[in-house]
Amino acid sequence: MSRAEVLESGDGGGDPLSGPGGAGAATDEGAGTRPVSPLWTLGLFRSELTTTFRRWRTLALLGVLAAVPVLIGIAIKIETSDGGSVGGGGPEGGGPAFLTQITNNGLFLVFAALAATLPVFLPMAVGVIAGDAVAGEANGGTLRYLLVAPAGRTRLLLAKYAATLVFCLAATLAVAVSALAVGALLFPLGEVTTISGTSISFGDGLVRAVLIALVVAASLIGLAALGLFVSTLTNSGIAAMATTVGLVITVQILDTIPQLHAIHPYLFPHYWLSFADLLREPFYWDDVLKNLGLQGGYAAVFGSAAWARFTAKDISA
Repeated sequence: MSRAEVLESGDGGGDPLSGPGGAGAATDEGAGTRPVSPLWTLGLFRSELTTTFRRWRTLALLGVLAAVPVLIGIAIKIETSDGGSVGGGGPEGGGPAFLTQITNNGLFLVFAALAATLPVFLPMAVGVIAGDAVAGEANGGTLRYLLVAPAGRTRLLLAKYAATLVFCLAATLAVAVSALAVGALLFPLGEVTTISGTSISFGDGLVRAVLIALVVAASLIGLAALGLFVSTLTNSGIAAMATTVGLVITVQILDTIPQLHAIHPYLFPHYWLSFADLLREPFYWDDVLKNLGLQGGYAAVFGSAAWARFTAKDISA
């Protein structure tokens, strides 16, 4: 179902544009609207997905993310072309430590690229998409017409959040796939040395790379809900995107201030780099599970706040 079909599928019953305080408040099965079939809901999600990934802005963001591993790989190849080693490298398996392993195994470019993009590039890209989800429609004048369709605000909001989550996965895979291709092209592939010092086969390492990519994508679901909530607060897409990205930067700054250590475990970026623990033998799940639980909590809180705001929002103006 295309966006045009969605806009044309309303039956004109009632006024779904006013919030609960006004006549004709939007509900999923409100008066004057025909029942919504599961296929229609799937069509709405497909429409949102198509709209999101057809935008030049989305394609540009994915292109920039895919270019990051290329730049890292080329830089390391040039630096080590004379037989030298990559500078830096820490003992705990963070981004710099991954860099030191890339020349021995190109698969480590996947881990290094995810570690490099997760603190800045990935959240900024998600912030742009999530922040524009509702505010961009309102600013463009399409939101009030979209709500004429018998979807209800809840289904529409869920479709937008689901499309944003798909972007989180697509953005992470863009980094991982690009890194794997560049790593295979510029560096040798083989057994993977874990952070624990043991060796695993390349196949096992590849499975861990896929698992890590999924964990990184899941690390962004809290931010996606936060951005969606911000998007319901304004009719300006640019303002929503800027606010979301600004919140990401602010929270990460707070996470680096030692005096605020008491609140660090409750900040959504705090456990982002815990995916490195999946390169230990055996897996170390504690921080990974804390991260996933924290993201789920943010998704529940800000998803509920977005729903409460969106269902009460007057879009008739």
